[in-house]
Amino acid sequence: MIKVGDVLVSDDIKDVEFVCHLEKCKGACCVEGDLGAPLEEEELPVMNDILDKVKPYLTPEGIKAIEVQGTYILDEDGDYSTPTIAGKECAYAHYDKEGVLKCGIEQAYLDGKIGFKKPISCHLYPIRITKNKKGFEAVNYHKWSICSAACSYGKSLQVPLYKFLKDPLIRKYGGAWYDQLVSAVEQPE
Repeated sequence: MIKVGDVLVSDDIKDVEFVCHLEKCKGACCVEGDLGAPLEEEELPVMNDILDKVKPYLTPEGIKAIEVQGTYILDEDGDYSTPTIAGKECAYAHYDKEGVLKCGIEQAYLDGKIGFKKPISCHLYPIRITKNKKGFEAVNYHKWSICSAACSYGKSLQVPLYKFLKDPLIRKYGGAWYDQLVSAVEQPE
């Protein structure tokens, strides 16, 4: 583990090589799993605020799921996440012409309609953040077979996870924190 400020970071962040390969996985992380994308409490009002501008990027089924479930849900563990369509894909996702599941929120952001890129949990994936009761956060790599192509692709390009996730890590923790992480990861042993 690497400690950067009050954040504990798994060694996987430097050891695992990873680059998303959407052509291979088809956005499986947006459809697989038990729940939608995890949301932080400060993202909840944002989800309400952006809905009207994001709707044009959603499927009719996604819009219906949001109308029924709300812009976010609270699960039995007390955590918030995006609603899903029939317990499968995220309600905010849509398939592009190549059959790749993409984020409607992110597309609205890229088109300049909103200032919110997407939930931080999505932006950071395959990193998952857990919080303990003492105020520490743990940054851990979520190894999942659906990302095997991303691991192979990252290995071929020699891109460690912390470099692939530079922008979302800076978004989450700030530039100074990221610089400290890089220093800790790259220091000679």
